Parts: sequence; structure tokens; C-alpha cells
Amino acid sequence: MKQYDVIIIGGGPAGLSAGIYAARANLSAVLMEMGMTGGLAASTEMIENYPGFENGIGGPELAMQMEKQARRFGLEMVYAYVSGVEKQGDDFIVSADEQNYRARAVIFAAGAKPRYLGVPGEKEFHGRGVSYCATCDGAFFRDKVVAVVGGGDAAVEEALFLTKFASKVYVIHRRDQLRATKYVQKKAQENDKIQFVLNSVVKQINGSELVRSVTVEDVLTGSQSELPVDGVFIYVGHEPSTSMIAHLVERDEQGYVITDEQMRTSCPGLFAAGDVRHKTLRQVVTAVADGAIAAVEVEKYLSQREQ
Repeated sequence: MKQYDVIIIGGGPAGLSAGIYAARANLSAVLMEMGMTGGLAASTEMIENYPGFENGIGGPELAMQMEKQARRFGLEMVYAYVSGVEKQGDDFIVSADEQNYRARAVIFAAGAKPRYLGVPGEKEFHGRGVSYCATCDGAFFRDKVVAVVGGGDAAVEEALFLTKFASKVYVIHRRDQLRATKYVQKKAQENDKIQFVLNSVVKQINGSELVRSVTVEDVLTGSQSELPVDGVFIYVGHEPSTSMIAHLVERDEQGYVITDEQMRTSCPGLFAAGDVRHKTLRQVVTAVADGAIAAVEVEKYLSQREQ
């Protein structure tokens, strides 16, 4: 069984930042990621509010640069699906792809996954017109009509991205005002391809082989109508990927891990960083900060164990 000072679970900005700091501190560290590094940031076309990039930087490019930096400091990376984390004495056993790894500390940075609408047709047409990633799938909808469901920054930013391909983009939001920042809203309102459908919710996604329309209900009147669309992109929030450590740590009612300012959880030696953590702001910049703090605190924790 391979042994490490720290195992980092998750290769998004929080995990990569933790990896950079852990490797620089000369800890034996491995980062485990089941997909591509970068997390949700890597599926964002353009990140405009990360400091240091006057004209913004593409999400995939930022993720790639973070990974290169981590590798340069000697961080080991394993692409595997982590299926379990268990405490064994003072150490942890992490199970990934039918192998076990031992670590004296764990930084849990597994991020969050898109929340589903839970309406008829959503599961049936997933991959056949229903998507949760405009950057991944937008090019399939060239000269087609699509709907974006949601009113936050992610929804409106991805609607703007989709205008590069689609002939028309509906933005469907349950309230009378968007939740996105004023800057992002202004950009969307100035785009002729975007049409807002406010005070409305999607009740059903319709089609045969592929998506052909969405049934929309006006929340004020209860009346329903059908919008002909070829694709539906859903951005109604995220759910933290914390189930595998639920038996070890304290979580809030939404499943986010509760930590202190040192990223320490209720389980000694287990730290949490990024979108899995209970906090007020979930952005790349806060994820990176979380990861750095977690790695520094792991170093302190391991030093104290040796005394």
C-alpha cells in the first residue's frame, strides 16, 4: 500500500492550489482526480474576475497552467475514481480504482456537481439535447435555438457563450429579476440573440429522439406554453460531492462540509477546501485560497503529530 503525508482528493482550483503548496513544502503528496483537472473552472469559457489577467483567461487554460505549476514542484497526480475514505487510527485509507492508499492527512476538495431540475424529460434527453456544460456542448447547437435555465452568473455567462453558436438563446428564470451580477446582466441585455423568459419555470422537456421543446409555466398566472428549442442548458446551482466523507465530518443541511478558518473539519487530519466547504462565496479565487490554507495547515498538523 502506497503511503503519503497527504492525499488531495479533487483536481479543481482548490486541489491544485493545495498540491502546489504541499509539494513546495516537501510533503509527500498525491492528488487524485477522476476526470480532467480544473473542475468547474475548466468548463468555463472565460474567467474575467481572477486577479492578474487584465483581459480574463479561459477556464481550461487557467486549469492547465495550475496543473503544470503543480507538476513542476513535483506533485504526483493519479487519475482515478475515489470510492471511499476511512479513518484508521491517526491515518486515513483512501480507496481508488480498487487500490488502497494510506495518508497521514487528507485534503478533501472534490468540488460540486450540477443540480438537476428534476422534471420529466431531463434524464431521458441527457446527452441528446440536455446539457450542464455550454463550453463542452455549445458547438453542437450551431444555428439552433437553445434555452438556458437559471438566473445566476453561471447561467447568464453561459448564455452569452452560447450566442457564438446558437441563433437564439432563451434565458428562463423563476424570478422577475436575474441573480447575476449587474455587469454580466448588462452584457446579456445588450446581446440581440438573448431573450429573457422571467417569472417562469420549466415543467417538462419534450422531444422524440432529440429535444424539440420545453413546457414553461408562468409562476404568477399558472399558464403554460411551449417553447420550441433544440437544446436545454441547466444552471440551477450545485450540490457538494461530500457523500463519501459524510460519516467522518460535520456537514450543514445542504451537505457542505463545516470547517474553521484553517480548513479543519470535525475529523482531525481531514481538511476541506473549495466548493465542498460551507462558505459565503464560491469562486476560483476563494477555492485557490482555501487550498493554500489547507496545505499550510496540513504541514503544521503533521509537525505537531511528530512532537
